[in-house]
Amino acid sequence: MLRENHVLTMEPGLYLQPHDELVPAELRGVGVRIEDDVQVTASGARVLTEALPTQSHEVESWLAAQREAGPREPGTDDV
Repeated sequence: MLRENHVLTMEPGLYLQPHDELVPAELRGVGVRIEDDVQVTASGARVLTEALPTQSHEVESWLAAQREAGPREPGTDDV
């Protein structure tokens, strides 16, 4: 039974098999998963990961910014 403050992770994904000739060659073996963490609340649910990018252009932009920022120490606020 789910109770208030329980957290669930939802992981829908799409995984294209590397030898599937029905898939374009450049996409074979590609896997994509978007994860969301959802907290059960007294009035329903709260998506804890709602501020994270989900559209491909948003993810690409975020990754580019991370690469540009370079390595950082764990626990720093720069994310």
